[in-house]
Amino acid sequence: MSQGGAVAREAAKPQDRGWAWMVLLAAVLLQGLTLGFPSCIGVFFTDLQHDFQASNSETSWFPSIMVAVLHGGGPLCSILVKRFGCRFAVMLGGLLSGVGMVSSSFCQSISQLYLTAGLITGLGSCFSFQAGVTMLGYYFVRWRTLANAMASTGVSLGFTLWPLLSQYLLDEMGWRNTFLIFGGILLNCCVCGAIMRPVHLASESPLESPKPAKEPGRRAEGAQLSNGTSPHPELQQQTRRTACFQMLQKYLAFDIFCRNKGYQIYTIGVTWMMMGFALPHVYLVPYAIQNGVEERRAALLISVIGLINIFIRPFTGLLSGHRVFTGRRIYLFSLAVLLCGLSNFICVISAEFSVLIIYCVILSIAMSGIGALTFQVLMDVVEMDRFSSALGLFTVLESITLLIGPPLTGLLVDITSDFHYVFYNSSFFLISAALFMGLSFCALEKKNKSKEASKVPLDNHSRYQYNEMPTEPLSETQSPPVVVYITSI
Repeated sequence: MSQGGAVAREAAKPQDRGWAWMVLLAAVLLQGLTLGFPSCIGVFFTDLQHDFQASNSETSWFPSIMVAVLHGGGPLCSILVKRFGCRFAVMLGGLLSGVGMVSSSFCQSISQLYLTAGLITGLGSCFSFQAGVTMLGYYFVRWRTLANAMASTGVSLGFTLWPLLSQYLLDEMGWRNTFLIFGGILLNCCVCGAIMRPVHLASESPLESPKPAKEPGRRAEGAQLSNGTSPHPELQQQTRRTACFQMLQKYLAFDIFCRNKGYQIYTIGVTWMMMGFALPHVYLVPYAIQNGVEERRAALLISVIGLINIFIRPFTGLLSGHRVFTGRRIYLFSLAVLLCGLSNFICVISAEFSVLIIYCVILSIAMSGIGALTFQVLMDVVEMDRFSSALGLFTVLESITLLIGPPLTGLLVDITSDFHYVFYNSSFFLISAALFMGLSFCALEKKNKSKEASKVPLDNHSRYQYNEMPTEPLSETQSPPVVVYITSI
């Protein structure tokens, strides 16, 4: 039994109180260090483009790969979490992030930057961020909505501080030394991981390490081997298919995607939304600089977005946690996406600094709703014991659009020499995604109500239909459900 397994036999920690709030603080810092970090890449866009003699499309692959891997490494993170626990995954992610940025300071070509800062740092940020979100879901039950909203303020802190720090260090010592310092800062994810103690079952008997169940095909194969006979080739092939299917179901939740209509609609909608969501973050600073805004003031635009998010996100979390919005959070999320898409038209009207400030204020309000509700809605539509797997598939699909969105838009800008297409594209994807999710969930809700009215039973209704975690406080006679969480096997 490993040391992680020994830790898992300690007395159970209470949920929604005590050490849970320290875990929440660690989650705030994690999201600031991981999700907030890509916000500063736009500050280096012009310098990297000049040093490596790269086009807009080539340079935009760097942040695209970072963000795509950050979201698309979910299955690997899910495997790490199930095998070693959230604490190990968070600390490994911090180590990879630091190594990636330190290596980036020595890159001699833009393609090397794709590997170091894009792939390695992105993968490390993915492990730290997604394992931290999963651990937060286990520590909070009654106050889960508020905890997710408060944790997302870390992204706002990152959006506020990373661009300001980046611009200062860039002016003082250049982008290479700045990346070197960033590597040291990202190592603090390891400290956050150390705070995240595993959640487990309180029991007088020690928890045994779960052993993987053998499939019928494997038992039959083992019986044949014990009798001295070799397994039939068809049986071997069937066993491999069964193992592959179980692996996909365990880590990518394809079974939930096929049966749970709410999860299916939400995943498709967010995946489509991500084609345009990241575009303003990548191109806003270059767009402002091209239109005569001084570099320091251009970097300040991203910080304004983060600063407003710090105050709006907790309010959004409290508002969405009210019983009035029980079962309706998806509509709040769709409204926030719609507002985010409509706000992009402000940049098309004018590129003056004062107008861009107004744009950042409206965009930050919309982003606060998206950031506070993204994972809460996902927790609403799937059960918590499958959340890690559902998050894996969710992030893999959205990472594809996050990867191709900015480079394709950059190619369009290179061809037309017009940055306005950045905001046109962003608005199209955001508005269409908002309408798709809102109308689809409305139709799904009406369909369920009509089935209930006609007394037609729904198969596995509680498991596969849009379902909310209870937001009302538990009575004194009730206790939060106990969670079993094994850190190693």
